[in-house]
Amino acid sequence: MSVRVGLSGISHRYPRTDANAVSDVNLTIEPGEMICLVGPSGCGKTTLLKILSGLLLPDNGSVCFGDEDVTTVAPENRRAVMVFQNHLLFPFLSVLDNVGFGMRMRGVPRSEWEPVSREMLGRVRLSGMETRRPASLSGGQQQRVALARALVADPQVLLLDEPLANLDRHLREDMRQVILDLQRETRVTTVCVTHDQEEAVLLGDRIAMMFESQISQLGEAQDFYDRPAAVRVARFFGNHNQLEAMRDGNLVSSELGVLRLGPEPGGADWPGDGAVCVHVRPEVIRMNEAGTDGENTLEGVVRHRVYVGTYVRYTVDVGGQPWQVVATPHGRDFREGELVTLSLPAERIWLTRD
Repeated sequence: MSVRVGLSGISHRYPRTDANAVSDVNLTIEPGEMICLVGPSGCGKTTLLKILSGLLLPDNGSVCFGDEDVTTVAPENRRAVMVFQNHLLFPFLSVLDNVGFGMRMRGVPRSEWEPVSREMLGRVRLSGMETRRPASLSGGQQQRVALARALVADPQVLLLDEPLANLDRHLREDMRQVILDLQRETRVTTVCVTHDQEEAVLLGDRIAMMFESQISQLGEAQDFYDRPAAVRVARFFGNHNQLEAMRDGNLVSSELGVLRLGPEPGGADWPGDGAVCVHVRPEVIRMNEAGTDGENTLEGVVRHRVYVGTYVRYTVDVGGQPWQVVATPHGRDFREGELVTLSLPAERIWLTRD
């Protein structure tokens, strides 16, 4: 059964430290939603996950599952199950016995836990491996066993702590799809911790970006790419061209020239007049031959060109600043040393204050 999860005013400080691990965090996760907590190491992601699981008691604030306050409820009584980065399987038990271990410990007879465990192994694509030991499985298969063991307990909340961190790229892609399929099928409310922005984008219905013990931005993946709330959010999601400027109405002036803004986005906390940071993603810039007329253009010279197969990435020197441009490999090809004009669509320019 899906349940709404609420964090209200959550703070926690570890002993013998001067800084909060998490500070006044407020977050609501809708029933059946998957939220990804993303951010650099030490920002508080795993601390929040431990507080949700009951492994850690917050210094302040409350945790609610639905209408129930579970802040002080023991982990075994709150129906939140955690899947760790390290699989923590019992090496001396078979795959089937690992999956059914929790039910066995609760006294559920084998005639009940075995068929349920076999069914869950089928759902994680491990049918036929019931009698094998964990040591004979690949890393991805071991992670599937851990996921099956968590889901067979029918949790209200599923907590994933860096579930794909120890897998190579091919296994990560396969395991990611398994997680997505199971989460969509079971509709269990899920919180996934990751430091990988690509993983967060592909898994999360929404993303909560954490810096220095607090949530800096919460929203859908596109918000982080096109509408970052701050410079550090833009940098974490990568490849934003950034430019310090001064805003005056719908114009921004910088050392590279004057740019005209598109309509101010409704509901966005855009900075007013004064010092701003301009953000333009590489994919929205159009690159033309030098001297091309138009509004919002910058002149530069191609310094680097990298063919990646599905796109070509250019680094263009604009007034001594490196700008990134991504173009289709089927369009006009520009060579290193060539003079070019960059056209910036006004409606795709984004501003932040810091």
